[in-house]
Amino acid sequence: MTFGMKMQAKAVLFDLGDTLIRTADIPEIYRRISANYGVKLSTDEIRKAHRGVEASDTIKGMITSGQEFWVRWNSEVLKRIGIKESRDFLARKIDELWWEYADLEIYPDVMETITQLKAKGVKIGVITNALKRDYEQILKKLKLTSFFDVVVGIDTLNKAKPDKEIFLHTVKMLGVHPEQAVFIGDSVKYDYVGAERAGLKPLLIDREGTASEGVETIRSLAEVLLHV
Repeated sequence: MTFGMKMQAKAVLFDLGDTLIRTADIPEIYRRISANYGVKLSTDEIRKAHRGVEASDTIKGMITSGQEFWVRWNSEVLKRIGIKESRDFLARKIDELWWEYADLEIYPDVMETITQLKAKGVKIGVITNALKRDYEQILKKLKLTSFFDVVVGIDTLNKAKPDKEIFLHTVKMLGVHPEQAVFIGDSVKYDYVGAERAGLKPLLIDREGTASEGVETIRSLAEVLLHV
């Protein structure tokens, strides 16, 4: 299948979280790490506190403060729960140990899809709204570090999806034109719209079949093979 100006896809780029990998629920990760330091919390109270913090501009915070943003975020969640003693210590431990307790898992359709893309000579990469320290830990733990030709995160350009510059920078690194690249993600706002604005072919991964109309969806990553 071809698209754009009848050009065959030469690169396929992926979002990371909820596209290639999944984790335990956020409140459960908080609960596990806190319990490891003798602080017993319920997932319900963590969820409620976390919702109260979600209004903050996460992307802007990560760009301006880096990893320290998440320490402050964790501290605010703990503050809303009522944790006073050793709050800063626990906030830092939650950030430091997050991926150790997150039940990181690759979706079942990932490895076969990546293997077939590489066999076809297609360049593959990741564009994620995550910081380098986090995505490097994730890829290392899942033994995915060597699979991608490029991985770009927020601190690569101090920009994030849906800013088209992060997409354009990535395809330039791969030596392909935007119209020669497919981008797959799970967010209409950050992934689909951002890729479309940059001139890439956007596909929304919608494994549950719940996406709204108006976007091109796939139910499995393997369907991208129809586009290369």
